[in-house]
Amino acid sequence: MTASTKLIPSQGSSLITTYLEMRSPEQLRPKRGDERFQVREQEEPNWVFNRDMYFRVGEQWQWIDKRPWTDEQWQEYAVAPELRAFAAYYGDALAGYYELRQDGEGGVEITYFGLLPEFIGSGLGGALLTSAIEEAWKMLPKRVWVHTCNRDHPQALANYQARGMIVYKIEESGRGNAYE
Repeated sequence: MTASTKLIPSQGSSLITTYLEMRSPEQLRPKRGDERFQVREQEEPNWVFNRDMYFRVGEQWQWIDKRPWTDEQWQEYAVAPELRAFAAYYGDALAGYYELRQDGEGGVEITYFGLLPEFIGSGLGGALLTSAIEEAWKMLPKRVWVHTCNRDHPQALANYQARGMIVYKIEESGRGNAYE
């Protein structure tokens, strides 16, 4: 759940969800951060990390699907064997995160992805997405995929496409939020 197209005034409250995929690791057009940018997997499931990053990254993009979850629901979510979580750092500062989920159909979805507000616009989004795609391919899927919507960061769709992901489906609905 990441970014997409800019909201067009004629869309009103329409929600446009764009689905993108990559079917081969050779499609990746990487972007690297400088040596201060590092991404580390959360070696042990940490539901507090998943929850806190979901809220901190997702607040400005109206991620609301998991807002009402209890601590028990977060704990169950974080220990799922198909889920992997990664933290991005710039120097010693936590900068963002992503989650990868095996989808049960031979694919890996980038389920959540984003930078903390203070790092947006710093040029780290491409490097973070490169890391997510590279880590997803290490899971040996048939494809890596993601969906984004017009409520996400205005450059998200461009970032996915710049890394080599291809649009395979676009949906429009009258719902006001992709994550309800």
